[in-house]
Amino acid sequence: MSKAQPHSDQTPEEVEDRIWELSKKIDICMFTTWDGERQRARPLSARVDRDKHAIYFLVDQDGHKNGQIERFPIVTMTWTDSGGHKYVTMTGEATVANDRALIKDLWSNFDKAWWEDENDPSIRVLTVIPDDGELWDSPNQLVASTKMLVAAVTGASPDFGDNAKVQL
Repeated sequence: MSKAQPHSDQTPEEVEDRIWELSKKIDICMFTTWDGERQRARPLSARVDRDKHAIYFLVDQDGHKNGQIERFPIVTMTWTDSGGHKYVTMTGEATVANDRALIKDLWSNFDKAWWEDENDPSIRVLTVIPDDGELWDSPNQLVASTKMLVAAVTGASPDFGDNAKVQL
């Protein structure tokens, strides 16, 4: 069962729902790996599939991240909607595979920026099974700006909305 930190008025299930919803809506995430000495991050387009409890990415077989994942499979993904003050992070275990059927299912016209078509033999599918997630969810830009202004005038810390961490 999910357990949320007490910084949210939402139930753990509502937090989990919102994490999955925002990660799917925002799409591009910063995908962070460990190379044994440093963290490495790069933007990737996420295919979020809550029903399969997985996040998929199409990647090239020659990417440095593939070797990093093989050695250190725990990764972090961060989605940011800075205009809406909404932030999501998930951590989980990643694998890279040459699953041609899944690659074909995940393929979109957007991928033509990197490969000619889904039959390109250099495409791999990177799959992450998330273990936990965290959410920072503010109502909107106007509310956030107003809270910052009030905090600046009063000296109090601004409340930017819900923050909660759950096990996925």
